[in-house]
Amino acid sequence: MIFHPKEQEYEPADPRHFTGNARVARMLGAATNPEVNVYRVMFDPGARTAWHIHSGAQLLAILEGECVLLTLSKGFQIITTGGVAVIPAGEKHWHGALPLTPMTHLAINVNATTKWLELVSDKDYDSSCSKFFAGS
Repeated sequence: MIFHPKEQEYEPADPRHFTGNARVARMLGAATNPEVNVYRVMFDPGARTAWHIHSGAQLLAILEGECVLLTLSKGFQIITTGGVAVIPAGEKHWHGALPLTPMTHLAINVNATTKWLELVSDKDYDSSCSKFFAGS
């Protein structure tokens, strides 16, 4: 099975779980194991998920742009195009695009349900990004 980005059906990301404009394509049939779910998610600049926790591992494969990832154990990180982040089960985290550039990733959730938590405020997002860039 081949998934072409232009042929996929995208739906707006749920505003209860995302800040900013993001679109999600559920890649049904991408995995033969029903416990593996694959999503292609496109984030406009500054868009991000709410804080959340997965009951199983999550892999984020960055297809375009750079991904902002903040976890409680590792802090603020940037994953560049082609990079893959592995977020262990139970790790509280959020991810999204940088303030000025869009980002697209594949999210691969392995035997995972998602517990959605609080949204990441503009103040906290801006503070996280500015601290990172001030130190680089």
